[in-house]
Amino acid sequence: MELTSALFQLTEKTYRGLASSSRRLRFRLPFPLFAFPAYLWWRSPGKEGSHFLPSSSLFHPKEKQDVMASTICWSAMVASLHSVLGVWPRCGAQILRRAVFIMWLDLVTYLHHHGHRERLPWYRGKEWNYLRGGLTTLDRDYGWINNIHHDIGTHVVHHLFPQIPHYNLVEATKAAKPVLGKYYREPEKSGPLPVHLFGVLLRSLRVDHFGSGEEDVVHYQTDPRLCAGRQQNSQ
Repeated sequence: MELTSALFQLTEKTYRGLASSSRRLRFRLPFPLFAFPAYLWWRSPGKEGSHFLPSSSLFHPKEKQDVMASTICWSAMVASLHSVLGVWPRCGAQILRRAVFIMWLDLVTYLHHHGHRERLPWYRGKEWNYLRGGLTTLDRDYGWINNIHHDIGTHVVHHLFPQIPHYNLVEATKAAKPVLGKYYREPEKSGPLPVHLFGVLLRSLRVDHFGSGEEDVVHYQTDPRLCAGRQQNSQ
């Protein structure tokens, strides 16, 4: 669990070390849907490194020049947009569109690792292997959005075989399901719009707070104090 580079997963020790305000915001909409920029700059709580600094421990020494080039180009593009379009047009044309992208990215990332009716395990030490890690992810059905977002809902096979291009993931998933058997969790079917997933998201934010204990197999647990605070605020 400590080795994951995902945005949301926290060990109990890391969770307990957060300020109470950070705990509340982390599991209260819309804040979780804007986690990605903070993750790029500072990573998740308990992790170190920035995706923009070549000295970050995230990168191999031979990758430092590539990181520098990426950060310089990214900064130059922002400066160019500011110079050509000005502050407010840039906000309307770029920042708002970027916000929609970030919200969607955070939403699908969260839903592919949380919210199943059975609490999924997380592994440490000898209990972890690549296959077990991949099989704790979930597929989701996004309705007609599947067709315009490169079949993003086919997440399990993507984890197991990341070299498969997106346009083959649906076919690969169909082939893998009989082999995976009970280890594949069939996603709930969506209507034209995946409105059912908002209920899944809200429920998960209420109950999936941290991975408890120091065992090699852990499950998400609920912080009763966080739930009690929400109930008091709603009264």
